[in-house]
Amino acid sequence: MNWNYLERTEQLNDIVNESSDNTILIFKHSTRCNISRAALDRLERNWKEAEVPNVKPYFLDLLSYRNISNAIAEQFNVEHQSPQVLIIRNGKSVYDNSHYGIDFSAIKRKVVG
Repeated sequence: MNWNYLERTEQLNDIVNESSDNTILIFKHSTRCNISRAALDRLERNWKEAEVPNVKPYFLDLLSYRNISNAIAEQFNVEHQSPQVLIIRNGKSVYDNSHYGIDFSAIKRKVVG
């Protein structure tokens, strides 16, 4: 996957703006959690960019950037989880899932129908 790294809270404004033209995926990852590592590995292994066109993936190391994780929860009105994936369209979270619920097939269905 060609990750864009979330490292500044100001990037959330960019994500909101970008989400009017592209679907945005945010993956919140805990580097100390085996479940998070497994969910990330499974997503990266199954990700097929051609099957989810116009999706821009963002990666957040939430241990390094907990303040951004908190801002995501507030801005998109989702309860913080780790690991967690969100899909953002038109400035709103239209899908979120966590732990073993993070699944490329489910993301693909939400993105392309």
